[in-house]
Amino acid sequence: MTNTLSHPSLNLATFASGVRFDAIPGEVVERTVNLYVDWLGSALAGRGARPVETIAAFARRAGSSPSGPGTADVLIDRTRATPYFAAMINGAASHFAEQDDVHNGSVFHPATVVFPVALALAQARGASGREFIAAVVAGYEVGIRVGEFLGRSHYKIFHTTGTVGTIAAAATAGRLLALSPEQMLDAFGSAGTRASGLWEFLRDVADSKQLHTAMAAANGLMAAELARDGFKGAKRILEGEQGMAAGMSKDADPARLTDRLGERWATAETSFKYHASCRHTHPAADALLAVMTRERLGAQDIESVTAHVHQGALDVLGAVIVPGTVHQAKFNMGTVLGLVAVHGYAGVNEFEQGYDAADIAAFRDRVQMVYDDEVDRAYPARWIGKVTVRTRDGRVHTGRVDEPKGDPGNTLSRDEITEKVRRLAAFSGAASDDEVSRIIADAWQIASRDTVVTLFPEGAA
Repeated sequence: MTNTLSHPSLNLATFASGVRFDAIPGEVVERTVNLYVDWLGSALAGRGARPVETIAAFARRAGSSPSGPGTADVLIDRTRATPYFAAMINGAASHFAEQDDVHNGSVFHPATVVFPVALALAQARGASGREFIAAVVAGYEVGIRVGEFLGRSHYKIFHTTGTVGTIAAAATAGRLLALSPEQMLDAFGSAGTRASGLWEFLRDVADSKQLHTAMAAANGLMAAELARDGFKGAKRILEGEQGMAAGMSKDADPARLTDRLGERWATAETSFKYHASCRHTHPAADALLAVMTRERLGAQDIESVTAHVHQGALDVLGAVIVPGTVHQAKFNMGTVLGLVAVHGYAGVNEFEQGYDAADIAAFRDRVQMVYDDEVDRAYPARWIGKVTVRTRDGRVHTGRVDEPKGDPGNTLSRDEITEKVRRLAAFSGAASDDEVSRIIADAWQIASRDTVVTLFPEGAA
C-alpha cells in the first residue's frame, strides 16, 4: 500500500476527488460565484479576436459530427460543441482581454482554464450548481498549489497558466466525473505530461497565449476522461525524478502541494483584474494613480515615472519595448502607465482606441522599470506597487500601494464586477445589455441551481 505521507501528488489527488460542497466555507462559495461571474465577462470579450476565432474555426472543423449539435455552450457565438472543444474555445476566449483573475502567490490565472471545463462538463452531464462549485474549487485549490510548488524559477521561462492550468483543468474535470483518488492521480499524470507554455511568444507578437489556455483546458479535460476509462498516468508527475519539477523548476517545494489542504482555501485568495493588462503592470499603475490624485497632477505635468518592480515583472514585461499590437501593449509598462495617466484607467476600450496614440507613446518613452529589493522579496505573496514621479517643474513624488485594486483586501464589489462584465460584453458585441443582465442574474444564483443549463436559451438571442 502506498504511503500517502511521502506521496504529495496522491494527497492532492485525494483531496480533489473528495471536495464536497457542504465542506466549503460559505465565504469561499461566495468568492467562487463572484469569480464565475467575473470570468463570464472575459469569455464574452474574446468574441471577434483573431487568435480566438482562429482556434474556434479549427475546433469547429475538428469537432464536426453528423450526430448533431454538441452539449456545451461556446460563449463567443452561442453555438454548442462537445465539452472538449467548448472548453478549448472558451479557454482561448477568456484569456484575450487580459481581465481574467489571478492568484498572486502562484502567479496563475485559474478562471481561464477552470471555468471552461467546469461549465462544459456540468452542462453536458446535467450537474447541479453545487457540483459545479465543488469542481471549480477543486481546480483552483489544486492549480494554485501546483503553481506555488513549481516556484519562481518556473515562471521565468514557462507561462504558468498553460502548464499548471492543465493540472487544474484535470482536477476540475475529474471532480465532475467523480474520479476516485487513484483515477484522479492518473488524470494528473496524463495532464502533467501534456503541460506546456513558453514565454518566448511575447518577443514576436505571437498568438500563443490563447493557445496555452485553450489547450490547458482541453488537455486537462481529456486527461480526466481518459482516467475515467482506465488510462494510466504517471503517479509522481509533479515531484518525480523526471516529472514537472525536475524539468521545469529549480526551486520546487513539495510541501506546498499539500499546504493546509481543507483548512487554507486558496480560492478565496484569488484577485480580480481591474486594468485590462498584464497583472505585473497593475501595482505601478495604481501607485501612479495614487500620486496623481494626491498631488492633483495631469499627464502633461509629468516628466518621468520610475516603476520599482520585482524580477518577475522585468522578466515578462522587459521583452516588449515598443508594442506592435494591442495585445503586446498590455505587456508594456510604459503604455499601461500612459493610458492610466491620460485616461485614469487602462481598460479594453482605452487600449483599442489609442495604445499607440502620440501622447501615450510619448509618455511610454518617459517610463522606466527598475528592480526593487523590497518589492521582489515580497513577491509573489504580495504585489507591492511603488513609483517615483518627477514633474516638469522639478518636484519628485513617491507613491505606493500594498494591495492593488482587485486583491482580496481591496476587492471588487458585486456592482463593480457587474459593470466590468457589461463593459467587456459591450466591447466585443457578444451580448446586448439586456442579455448580459439576464446572464449575470442567473450566474449569481449558480450555486442553487438543480442543473447547470445553457446560458443562451432558445429565443434569447
